[in-house]
Amino acid sequence: MLPSTVVSVPSQLVPAAYSLAAVLAWGTSDFLGGYATRRTNAFLFTTVVNCGGLLMMASLAATTHAPFPSGRAAAWVLAGGISGGAALAIFYRALSSGRMGVTAPIAAVLGAAIPTLFSIFTDGPPGSTRIIGFLFAATGLWLITRAEDGHSPEGIGLAVLAGIGFASFYLCVRQAGDASAVWIASLTRTGGLLITVLVVVAQRRFRDITSTAIRWGVLTGCVDSLGTLLFVRASQTGRLDEAVVISSLYPAITVLLARTFLNEHFTRWKFVGLLAALASVPLIAAH
Repeated sequence: MLPSTVVSVPSQLVPAAYSLAAVLAWGTSDFLGGYATRRTNAFLFTTVVNCGGLLMMASLAATTHAPFPSGRAAAWVLAGGISGGAALAIFYRALSSGRMGVTAPIAAVLGAAIPTLFSIFTDGPPGSTRIIGFLFAATGLWLITRAEDGHSPEGIGLAVLAGIGFASFYLCVRQAGDASAVWIASLTRTGGLLITVLVVVAQRRFRDITSTAIRWGVLTGCVDSLGTLLFVRASQTGRLDEAVVISSLYPAITVLLARTFLNEHFTRWKFVGLLAALASVPLIAAH
């Protein structure tokens, strides 16, 4: 009995490890994207982001000879990519127009709440320990989000729209089942590229971007796609609600980077929120 127990413990932590790695990747890419879009068109920048991410993920898929998903799975992932691509552009616009430390958590909370409720209805309620973890995560994100000066920053409405789009992305990707994670990440970028190119063509703003922003966009796309790959693996090796809730803690990274490099105000309540968010991870990962 002892050997089987020793082997099973690490496997229980695998989904949480994937999700935490996605937190780091998505939090970093959101900071980079929000900062870069302060000086360029959000949809044009996101087109570059999608190109960079697609190039990296397609190269990985070809190198690893990963099997291509079925037609049904590919259709769901493309739909998720279209939703996520539009949401990402809106999200970058929200980050650039408001304070990153407030707009990022709002999108994260909405993006996590809808798939979590869906997972509870389809997979059954999680255990009591995980429910406590969900409450810690929600409390932490609320503390990070709350405006303490009595005024709501710009970009709140856009952040809400982005959160709904992210929720659709999570749910669509889940429908792909156990398809290759690298191909899922590639197809989501393809869907995102389709929608952002259409918007850019409609706007006719082809030159509203600098060469520096293009370089940042390619880097952002690679980092963001890595986060998508890690999230897919988290959702495939565990429950959707666990993967979504832990991965939605990425604003903590965005907030810390904004505080470090942009000198955004960081109150004691935001610090408490970060601690609560961190405390939620082992509770959600517990079996």
